[in-house]
Amino acid sequence: MTSPTNRITTPFGDDSTAAEVLEGLDLSGRRMIVTGASSGIGVETARALVGAGAEVTLAVRNTGAGERTADDIATTGNARPCVARLDLADQSSVAAFVASWEGPLRVLVNNAGVMMLPELTRTPEGWEMQFATNHLGHFALATGLHDALAAGGAEGGARIVSVSSSGHGASPVVFDDINFERRGYDPSLAYGQSKTANALFAVGVTRRWASDGILANSLMPGGIWTNLQRHWDPAVLASTKQMVKDAGMEAKTPEQGAATSVLLAASPLVEGVGGRYFEDCHEAEVVPAIVNGVYGVRDYALDPEAADRLWDESLRFLG
Repeated sequence: MTSPTNRITTPFGDDSTAAEVLEGLDLSGRRMIVTGASSGIGVETARALVGAGAEVTLAVRNTGAGERTADDIATTGNARPCVARLDLADQSSVAAFVASWEGPLRVLVNNAGVMMLPELTRTPEGWEMQFATNHLGHFALATGLHDALAAGGAEGGARIVSVSSSGHGASPVVFDDINFERRGYDPSLAYGQSKTANALFAVGVTRRWASDGILANSLMPGGIWTNLQRHWDPAVLASTKQMVKDAGMEAKTPEQGAATSVLLAASPLVEGVGGRYFEDCHEAEVVPAIVNGVYGVRDYALDPEAADRLWDESLRFLG
């Protein structure tokens, strides 16, 4: 676990944009995948990476929206990203995406996610939908692409970016009842444990794959209003926005929200760094409770024993 004395900081901050973080970098020849890249911070993550010369594939559930995003990115005069279908809640879709990938992969940005489903929803396998989409889908994607990432690692290092959230503070991974089979369903707890899983996955990747040249880090993008909140109760969403405003806090733009993602994807400032959790372009402090609902990382989200258990449980789920 990271101690406060060696926390990583950068010249960037909460108001930096993704383009500013990548300014002056040449990512030509680096092949990258961004999941959920047809809306929100996924679009701006892909836009910034393409703008720096990367060859980006938009892995999206809605390919029509993905094609429109690719067209929009191409209007900047940069190369048009590729678009491929990926439904993280459907293991056959993940398998098809993996099977279609050819050649090395330098960066995988696990950005897609679903948040606060109001009712308990399960996949055909019986998995709770937020855990299945946010964690298990990305876990299957990354493990399926391991060899491509290892080939990318041989070219100069491969990175996995796991988009977590301060929402992880709502719950550790409840290993005894991940799928809410014995406890009452709570949208916040379900989302929270899926985001804790995103952070633990970065720890697990770094512990297992660093020798293959593959490192992973997780992050909190910041407070941003995007399509991710589409399942919130409208009254709760309105009151939350008002609470943020009354506290004198400002929501980030999607361009600012993507900054930490691209920092971890491509910046030399975090070269050789793995298994850590970032926010506002800096490594977060380990805290006993999330501060102002946004800042800090809980110790259970970086616990190597929990990361190992999650890895084993994920393999068991996937058979």
